[in-house]
Amino acid sequence: MPEHPIYVIQKHAASHLHYDFRLEVCGVLKSWAIPKGPSTDPRVKRLAMPTEDHPLEYATFEGVIPEGQYGAGTVMVWDIGTYRNLRGDEADMEQAYGEGRIEVWLEGRKLKGGYALIRAGRMGDKRGWLLIKMRDEYANKPEDPAVTEPDSALTGRTLEEISGG
Repeated sequence: MPEHPIYVIQKHAASHLHYDFRLEVCGVLKSWAIPKGPSTDPRVKRLAMPTEDHPLEYATFEGVIPEGQYGAGTVMVWDIGTYRNLRGDEADMEQAYGEGRIEVWLEGRKLKGGYALIRAGRMGDKRGWLLIKMRDEYANKPEDPAVTEPDSALTGRTLEEISGG
């Protein structure tokens, strides 16, 4: 088991292109879909819609989910690394999730520094969250990572190369 829990951001070309932000919490990957991808600009708030928990083994999945299955489409590991809870230890992460305020320090291949996930108001029948970059030495570095660093953090492949197209 690593010293710090893992996080992964998977770029997912499903019915709509989005990014899945996942944090290891008590043996599963707590997950949020981020339509526009993460930002490194502290002024930008990204919508993060909660999705079901995923097994830890899914963290390194790259490939194509077949049509007719949940999440059908191409999946890439866009970023991966470890994180630490800025508000306590791993046990406190479940409490932070329940309270709707998570603050983590990411040590990834693309993203570094502080990020907050804050539960916001209702978005239809679900409660949306906001992913916000904290002001630190990694703010705006890289400036727009979804555009400047589009390829896999694990293999360097593009979505098209992963899908075989």
